[in-house]
Formats: sequence, C-alpha cells, structure tokens
Amino acid sequence: MSHSDGNIRAFLIGLALSAAFAGFAFARQATSATSPMGSDEQKDLSLVTAGSYKLDPNHVAVIARVLHRTFSFSVFRFGVVEGILNWNPAAISGSELTATVQTDSIQTNVKDFATQLIKFLKSAKYPQATFVSTAFRQTDPTHEFVDGQFTLMGKSEPITFAVSLVGAGPGFTPGGVMGHVIGIHAETSINPHHFGLPDMFGDSIQLVIDTEFDKVS
Repeated sequence: MSHSDGNIRAFLIGLALSAAFAGFAFARQATSATSPMGSDEQKDLSLVTAGSYKLDPNHVAVIARVLHRTFSFSVFRFGVVEGILNWNPAAISGSELTATVQTDSIQTNVKDFATQLIKFLKSAKYPQATFVSTAFRQTDPTHEFVDGQFTLMGKSEPITFAVSLVGAGPGFTPGGVMGHVIGIHAETSINPHHFGLPDMFGDSIQLVIDTEFDKVS
C-alpha cells in the first residue's frame, strides 16, 4: 500500500468513527428529548410536589363538544384560559383551584360561526366563564373528582370534574429543567339550558380539558 493510499484509508476510518460518535450522541439527545419526564416523574397524586401552580397557556386545551343534529359532535375550542392551583399532597381535600375562560376566544372550523357563538354566549356582557373549586376527592393514585361552582353568562351551578393525572415532575426546555409541572386531563358536562343557551345546543355539552400547571412558588 502506498503512503497516499494509507492516508486515504486513515481519513475514511476517521470519518466513519466521527459519524458513529455523532450518531450516538444524537440518539442519546433524542432519547432524552422524547422522554416526557426524568426519574423524578410521579404517577401518584399524593407524591406530587406541594405549592402554587399556574396554568400554562401554551399547553392548554379547553374543548366543548356539542351534539350536532344527532349526527356527530361539533367541537369548539377556547383559546384564552387562566388558572391557579394550590396543591397540598398532605391534605389533597384542602387543595384549591380557580380558572377562567374568555368566552369570546371560542374557535370553530365553520367560517364566521364563532361570531354567532360569541353572541349566544353574551360575551360582551359576560366575558368570562369561571370555575372555583369547593372540594378535591381522590379515588386512587392518579384519579380524583374536583367539585366546584361553574359560572357562565351570570349564572352559577355546582359541577364535578373527573380528573386524571397524566404525569408530574420536573419540567424541561431545550436548555434544561424549569421547575415542576402537573399535567392533567379533566372532563365534565353541563346542561346548556341552565345557563340560558338556546335549544340548538341540546341537553348536554361535554367539557374536556387537557393542560399543564407550572409551579410558581
């Protein structure tokens, strides 16, 4: 083998090794990035870090599912939501939650229908729907019922959310850890006629919420 051939072979081996190491590093990074939580992840409500948590507006979906003429469910999404959760794992029943939804932030696939929905919701007079908890009732490590007062269009009535803990633990960004996060899925239903909505909304509207709460103190 000539000296030139040896140099070429060494160069190719070096290139291959560099590619292998780069691939290994990328695989490790990708695995870390796709892992939703680290080893501190909790799947038990009683182990979730205590404190005050603020609803993450970038990771929230408030969905209303309304039966459409018995054929299917129309889905509406509210885009502006705020909430504060004061979490006490030592006495879960004493935890507290308040949340507000801007009713004029409703979105729909049907062109121009959101404007009509905002009129139905009387958003100019009643810009917010609110929920204020009155009790937390844990049923197992990842499920609980949250009772509270729901107010829409100036009228209030008690409702109960069935809440599932999706995961809790250290949050993350591309740059590293950012406090603690609680992720939940919640469902309830309301009778629209109790709040003055017209007959076209049927007898029941399902509310579905998926969100994260970020620890602030």
